[in-house]
Amino acid sequence: MLLLKRRGAVCLIASSMASLVLLAVVLYGSVGGPPAAGSDLRRDYQLLGRPLFRLDVSWPKKPELFGGQVFGVAVNQVAGVVYVAQRGDHVPKVLVFTTDGEFLMSWNTSTIEMPHGIFLADAASSNPTVWITDVGNGPFGHTVKQFSPSGKLLQVLGTPGKAGSGLDPLQFDQPAEIFVHESGEMYIVDGDGGTNNRLLKLSKELEVLWMHAEKGQGLAQFYIPHSVTVDGAQRVWVADRGNKRIQVFNSITGDWLGTWGSCFSEDAPYSVRLTPDKKYFVVVQLNTNQISLLDAPPVGLIGQCRVVSVIQLAEDVKPHLVDLDLKTGALYVAEIGAQQAQKFTPFSLGTYVV
Repeated sequence: MLLLKRRGAVCLIASSMASLVLLAVVLYGSVGGPPAAGSDLRRDYQLLGRPLFRLDVSWPKKPELFGGQVFGVAVNQVAGVVYVAQRGDHVPKVLVFTTDGEFLMSWNTSTIEMPHGIFLADAASSNPTVWITDVGNGPFGHTVKQFSPSGKLLQVLGTPGKAGSGLDPLQFDQPAEIFVHESGEMYIVDGDGGTNNRLLKLSKELEVLWMHAEKGQGLAQFYIPHSVTVDGAQRVWVADRGNKRIQVFNSITGDWLGTWGSCFSEDAPYSVRLTPDKKYFVVVQLNTNQISLLDAPPVGLIGQCRVVSVIQLAEDVKPHLVDLDLKTGALYVAEIGAQQAQKFTPFSLGTYVV
């Protein structure tokens, strides 16, 4: 009888330990738990629905380099480099890390006032460039700027220091984000709270090919368009933040194709990106501190949105914009509230051991 009791106690202890391990995996994405005391990074999160990503707690290796509000991230999957845009007094506007977390350099340039969106173009070419939207109100603001990988200013779109809606010359009012297609064509959402509420498509020669520029709640109208991406089926996806929806357009003609709104009743979509396997859209909701994975619809069908997985971050992390490594599928998240960028790596259910 005594032996049976002891065996029962052992089984109970083993069961309790297994439960704790499982809880740690759900909360922290690994059995290692949160980082050691003394780290200022916010690591706590939950995985809801189908588990598709887990946090890489080792990235970056020097998190103390973050010194301001982190607004955007951009990945060069060919070079294995991550660019992080941040705001704040006496902090570099861009930090550059490797995808392994090593710190490479920073840009402390006065030509960037208030970075908002950041995008890496021509990653596979010998001359990749970094595009940054600047929503500042000073002499360099209301522009979209092109930089070399080392931070040299190459080109400025818009009229520096002057908000406007003009097309010739081109003007912006707090442009939120840019997406540069492999063809060289550009898609810009202009109006992070400014006068403009528009989506523009520019040719490689910077000519306006088509535009939607009406403020409102109707089809092809916007209220604070905040993020834009293009898929492989000639469709443009826009996070229409103020209207709590994503709108979809034909990338060639600009025709309206559909709207997703049912997934965003609690909070607006702030960022939209497509996973490299084309299976999911990654959508960020800042106020509810969520990163959602939505099923990507097949060609020719928009339908209704469907959430398959959620990364629920801690309170006040405030995720803003995201980008993905097109080679590894890793997800990088810019977090305003936590003042950090974090990396999440994809995993398959077959290798997810609890």
